[in-house]
Amino acid sequence: MSVGTMGSESLRDAMVDQIAADHAGKGLVLRPEVEAALRKVPREVFTPGLPLQKAYDANAAVLKKMRGAEAISSVSAPYLIAEMLGQAANALGGLEGRHALEIGSGGYNASLLRELVGPTGSVTTVDIDPEVTGRAAACLAAAGYHDVTVVCADAEHPIAPGRRHDLIIVTVGAWDVPPAWRDQLTDGGVLVVPLRTFGMTRSWALRRYGDRLVSQSHRLCGFVSMQGDGAHEMRYLDIADGVHLRLDEDQRIDHDPAAVGALLTQPREEAWAGVSLPPVTVLADLDLWLATRLTHFVVLSAQETAVRSGVVAPGWRFGTPATLDEGTFAYRSALRWTGRLFDLGAYAHGPAAAAAAERMVEHMRAWVDAGNPTPRLHVLPAHTPHGDLPAGAVLDKRHNRLVLAFTPDEKGID
Repeated sequence: MSVGTMGSESLRDAMVDQIAADHAGKGLVLRPEVEAALRKVPREVFTPGLPLQKAYDANAAVLKKMRGAEAISSVSAPYLIAEMLGQAANALGGLEGRHALEIGSGGYNASLLRELVGPTGSVTTVDIDPEVTGRAAACLAAAGYHDVTVVCADAEHPIAPGRRHDLIIVTVGAWDVPPAWRDQLTDGGVLVVPLRTFGMTRSWALRRYGDRLVSQSHRLCGFVSMQGDGAHEMRYLDIADGVHLRLDEDQRIDHDPAAVGALLTQPREEAWAGVSLPPVTVLADLDLWLATRLTHFVVLSAQETAVRSGVVAPGWRFGTPATLDEGTFAYRSALRWTGRLFDLGAYAHGPAAAAAAERMVEHMRAWVDAGNPTPRLHVLPAHTPHGDLPAGAVLDKRHNRLVLAFTPDEKGID
C-alpha cells in the first residue's frame, strides 16, 4: 500500500512506530500507555482541512496560526507531545487517576491526556485565544471527548482559584514560571513546561516541594511563545544576511550590528577538544553548561542559506552558544566526525580569535571530563535570599530565581 492510499489507522500506526524508533534513538522509552493513547486518538479530527499524511507527520507542528511572519499557535509535533507526556508520566509514576491542567490548547494533547488519566481523572485545557479554544472544543466533541473542560483565559493567573492539579503541562514557550502555576499544583505535583533559559528552550519536568520546583528530567524542544501577561519578547540582532544573535536575558551588545557582522569576514580561527563522542551524546546539556560558564554569552542562529554559503558553520543553526567579547566573536562549531564518533570545536573571528576559540573548547573539555553531566533546574521565588539557593548558576527572572546545577548539591531535594 502506498502512502497516498493509506487510511488514517495505518498512518497513525506508522506515526507511532516512528515515534517509538525516535525515542529509542535518543535512549528513551515510549511508555506503553502513551503509545496506546497515540494509537487510539484520531489526530486528523484535530487537524481539520489537512491531508492525512500531514496530520500524521510525526515531526511537524501543524495548523499554525500566524501573526505576520510569527507563529502564535499550532498543534504540536507528535514526537514532542509523546516526549512531554512521557516526562509527566515518569515523574508521577503514571497518570491514571490524575487531575491535569493543560496550558495552551489545541485539543489533541488534551484528548491524549484524557486517555491517560482514565475515568477517575480529569483534564482541563486553557488558552488565551478564543479562536483556539473554540476549535479545540469543537474537535474534542467531534472525537467523542465530551468531559474535557475547555477554558478561555490568560493562564498567567489562576484558572480555578483554590483548585489544585497533580499535573500542569504547558504547550507554549514560557520565559518564567508564574506563581499561579506553582500554587495550582498539589505538593509533589509536576509541572512540565517549555522554559527559556539563556535564550534556549527545554521542556522541564519540575516537581513541587513547597515553594520550590526541582527538575526530574528535561528535553530539547521549541514552541510558540506565551501570550498575555506572561509574554516576554525575545530580542534578535541581525548581524549579517541570515545570521542573528538571540538576546533573552537582558544582555547588552555594545557593538554596532554591522561591526559584529564584519567580524565574520575576518579569517576564522578554530580549536578542537580532541574528544571522540558517540551520536547519543546530549549536546543540549553541553549548551546549557556553556551558557552558565561563558562570559558575554549570546545565542547564534542562522538561516540555512547562511550556513550553505559558509558565512557561519554553527553546531546547530537553530541556536548555538556564542560569545561576543572585546571585539572577538566565537561560537560552538559544526561537529567533526571520524567514522561514527565526533569531536567538539569552536570557531572564532576577530583580533583575539585563537584565544577565544581555545577558551570555549576548554569549557567543552571540562564538560566531557566531568562525565557529560546533565543539569538540574531549581525554581525558587524571587525573594529567596542568595544564601538559601542551591549551588549553581543563578538566573533571575520576573517571578523566580532559577538555579542550574550540574553537580549534586547538599541543599537540593532528591
